[in-house]
Amino acid sequence: MIHDLYETISRRRDVRGQFTGAPVPGDVLDRILMAAHEAPSVGLSQPWDFILVRDRELRQTFHRHVHTERETFAATLDGDAARRFARIKIDGILESTLSVVVTYDAARGGPAVLGRHAIADAGLYSVCLAIQNLWLAATAEGLGVGWVSFYREDFLRGLLAIPGSVRPVAWLCLGPVSHLEEVPDLERHGWRRRRPLQLALHADRWGG
Repeated sequence: MIHDLYETISRRRDVRGQFTGAPVPGDVLDRILMAAHEAPSVGLSQPWDFILVRDRELRQTFHRHVHTERETFAATLDGDAARRFARIKIDGILESTLSVVVTYDAARGGPAVLGRHAIADAGLYSVCLAIQNLWLAATAEGLGVGWVSFYREDFLRGLLAIPGSVRPVAWLCLGPVSHLEEVPDLERHGWRRRRPLQLALHADRWGG
């Protein structure tokens, strides 16, 4: 059982091009969403919500916006960086079975959220834990997840009628995949290499 957990963590990938579009069984989706909902949260505030996006027109509209943002980023690159980025697929919005938009409501559990008085972002961190739970549960179920980050929050808020006080944190593409790559996409395409754990370790103080 312990081995299965570490293996799931190791197999998890940010999926772009391997979605098959096959259905996700309802009971599987329920388990994945429950895993997300069981994440720890500051002050037991559970500040997340999950919007399940299946509507094709909504996804096409978001896809167009994402690719406009891709062009904006691409225009800042030149030389080798531009050539490497041109090879990288940034989303699986139209290929995946559905999308899950995860949001953050800072007012949830308020006005006094236990544990957040000194660290305002603790609620946002809680949402990220829910996303990680969802991602690992989906991987364990044999599904893929892709986090789309090329978008403007105000655009997504307007597209999905998200209240102004609620922050959209992640658009996640979800569904069955043909396979999970052994090596993450950005490493395969030469964008960056993973940093060894040893370089991230410090003893007692920074640089120790």
